[in-house]
Amino acid sequence: MALRMGLGAGASAFAGSRVSRPAPAAAAAAPALSRSAAVRVEASRVCDLTGTRRNKANTVTFSNKHNRKWQEPNLQAKKVWWEEGQRFVQLRLTCRAIKTVEKVGLAAMAKEAGLDLWKLPFQDMRPARLAWLAENPRRVPTPKPAHARVMKNAEKLAASKKQPKYPVYEEGGRIVWVRPGMEASVFGEAAAAAAAPAAEAGGQELKVTLSG
Repeated sequence: MALRMGLGAGASAFAGSRVSRPAPAAAAAAPALSRSAAVRVEASRVCDLTGTRRNKANTVTFSNKHNRKWQEPNLQAKKVWWEEGQRFVQLRLTCRAIKTVEKVGLAAMAKEAGLDLWKLPFQDMRPARLAWLAENPRRVPTPKPAHARVMKNAEKLAASKKQPKYPVYEEGGRIVWVRPGMEASVFGEAAAAAAAPAAEAGGQELKVTLSG
């Protein structure tokens, strides 16, 4: 009886208590990807004219073990002259395709491959274009402003002290908008003389914002 009472007293001592279990450790958060660990996306190594892709092959050891590998095509970035368009077009070609272009011609191979040469990156070599670039160094071709914000009052336009900005090319190829008289401070004395005719010929230009 005393034993039962003792057990009952022991049970009553722990009647109102709860057994707390340790909470499970939270799952570690995935580390944020840095710029160096970002996924790199590379263009597929395919010939633009022949469609040559990589080939499956095997590396055979001395004990005749075969290990799978890829044989990549020997692609070369080339500027090929296109006679009909009077321009150099930029293509990625295999060495075999380069020899075929010299024999067959670029236009025939592009027609067979279904490639539009007008949509490729190019270097314009028309005589009229080269002459225009020689006469207008650093000048950026821009459309004439046809919007409603152009000042139409001739008296206000003559009395205005603000000179319209015009775009010019830097040495690195970026487009910079300057006002007449700022050429010397931006490009130097020698380049200012070449950029000044662009301001006189350009007049009031339509501003185009480019991200460099």
